[in-house]
Amino acid sequence: MIYHSIRFTTKPDASPEQLEVALESLRNQGRVIPSVKSFIVGRDHGGDYEWAATFVLEDLDGYWEYLIHPAHLNTDRVGLPLVDKFVSFDITDDLDPELGTKIAELHKRRYDTMPDIQKLVSDLGEYSGSAAPGKHGE
Repeated sequence: MIYHSIRFTTKPDASPEQLEVALESLRNQGRVIPSVKSFIVGRDHGGDYEWAATFVLEDLDGYWEYLIHPAHLNTDRVGLPLVDKFVSFDITDDLDPELGTKIAELHKRRYDTMPDIQKLVSDLGEYSGSAAPGKHGE
């Protein structure tokens, strides 16, 4: 299993209404993407971030389906413009020592084939995670 998690803080000018649209889009991902086995979206406590989400995926095929699903792309498009600081990471019980590299390759493939998504991530104030594009990956 792969537990894909994100943590983020919004820009000061993000309205409560815009934030709720983005959070509901995250929840919708969990409900409609077939490869998502379970999920949680909510407040992040005990760190430097305001919000977080975790999506449980069975394998790399499911991870790819998750990354390119229209519901996930919608969240990117409505949510990322509101985000200042963002981190994504994965926790897995798979002992494959190459799994992290394989996950990074999925992200890189998505950025390479979806320039609008790559730009949204590249324009974040701060981003760390798999295959960070643009200034974040340098």
